[in-house]
Amino acid sequence: MQIAVLGAGVIGLASAYYLNRAGHQVIVIDRHGEVAAETSLGNGGQLSYSYVAPLAGPGILSKLPTWLARRDSPVRFRPSVSAEQWLWCLKFALACTNRRSNLTTRELLSLSFASRALMHQFLRDEPTLDFDFQHSGKLVLHRDADAMRGAIDLLDFQRSLGCEQEALSAAECVALEPALADVRERIVGGIYTRSEDTADCHRFSTGLEAILRARGVQFSMNTHIDALDVAKGGHIVAHGGGRALDADHIVVATGASATHLLQPLGLHVPVYPLKGYSLTYPLGPQAIAPTLSVTDFARKVVYARLGDRLRVAGMADLDGYSLKPDPSRIAALRAEAATLFPQVVAGHADATEWTGLRPATPRGAPIIGPTRFPNLWLNIGHGALGFTLASGSAALLTGWIDGKPDPSLSSLFTLTR
Repeated sequence: MQIAVLGAGVIGLASAYYLNRAGHQVIVIDRHGEVAAETSLGNGGQLSYSYVAPLAGPGILSKLPTWLARRDSPVRFRPSVSAEQWLWCLKFALACTNRRSNLTTRELLSLSFASRALMHQFLRDEPTLDFDFQHSGKLVLHRDADAMRGAIDLLDFQRSLGCEQEALSAAECVALEPALADVRERIVGGIYTRSEDTADCHRFSTGLEAILRARGVQFSMNTHIDALDVAKGGHIVAHGGGRALDADHIVVATGASATHLLQPLGLHVPVYPLKGYSLTYPLGPQAIAPTLSVTDFARKVVYARLGDRLRVAGMADLDGYSLKPDPSRIAALRAEAATLFPQVVAGHADATEWTGLRPATPRGAPIIGPTRFPNLWLNIGHGALGFTLASGSAALLTGWIDGKPDPSLSSLFTLTR
C-alpha cells in the first residue's frame, strides 16, 4: 500500500521505517527542508524506559502554586484567552489522581519496554548507524530527604512493573558518577537504573532518513500540509504544496500542530504544546562530565552525555505555540547546569541553545491508532517521551495498519481513550 506519513520528526521517521520494513510504499512529508527540525532537534537525549510516569500525578497540583511563583520553576503557566489551553488544563487536573497516574504509568511502561527491545534490535539490524548511543544507566538525584524516602517507597511498585532499580546514598552516587563530587553535600541520595540508555535523537533521525532514502522511501520536504479533506467514502486526502497528496493511508505524526490539522475533520485531540529548552555543551578531552544519564529530580532537569557533548534539558512552559525563546528560562537552565556540573559549564557561554514544543496529552499517554476515517491514522502526543517511545509506537501503528494489532498494546493509546 502507498502510505503518506505527515511529519519528519523522530515519530514520523520511525513510523516510516517500520512501515517500509512491512513492505509498504512510503512517502514522508514535512514543512521543513530537513528532517527532525523541531522537537527532535535538541531533546534531552535520554532513553528513559523506566521513567515514564506522567506529569499528571497525585502530588503535582499541590506543587504548582510554589512552582508558578518562582521564575526558575520547572513548570510555568501563562494564561491566555485560548479555550484550547484551559480545556487541556482542566483535563490535566482531572488526571492528577493516584488511580489515573498508576494506570497511565503501567500503560506507558508496556510501550516503553517494547520500545527498548525494538531499539536494541534496531542496533543489531542497522550497525552502521552512529547516533552516540550508550548503555549509560540512569541516576535520579534527590536533594531532599523526604523526596528520597518517597522514591525508596516507590521502588517495590516500580519493581512490580518490571523496573530494576536500586537506592543509593550520596556517597554511593558519587562513587558511581565521580563528576558529582563537587556537589556531594547538596544531594541526599539517588535511584539508579542500570537498563537506561542515552543517544542523540537528531543524529538518529538524520541517519534514519539516509537508510529510508536508500530503501526507496520518498521524501517531500518544504511541503506544508494545508488541509485534510474528506472525499468519497470517507477517504481522507491531504492537500499540500498546491496539490492533492492522495494515498491509501495517511499517518499524522506532526506533533503539536496535529491538533489544528485535525479539528476541521471533527477530530478534537487533547494535544497541547509544552515548551522546553536545552543546552548543548562541548566537552574537551579532559572534561569532568557525567557518563551516566542524570536527572535532577527537584529541578526536573536532565543531563545526557552524547559523545563529546553534554546535553542539558528541562522546563515545561504552558504558554501556547510560540517558539520564541525566553532568555530567563535559558538563563535558569544555565544556572542549574552550573550548579550540578560547574566544570563543564565554566568557559562555555557559547553552548548551543534550543527551544521546542513537546506535544503533550493531559494524562501523559500518546494517541496511536485508527480514527473514524478508514484511511487516517494517528501517532501523536508523546510529550517529552517521543524518542523513548518512538520505536514501540511505530511498530504498534504498523501492526494496526496491517490488521495485526498487538493485543497487549493496541487498546491502550487510541483516540477513544
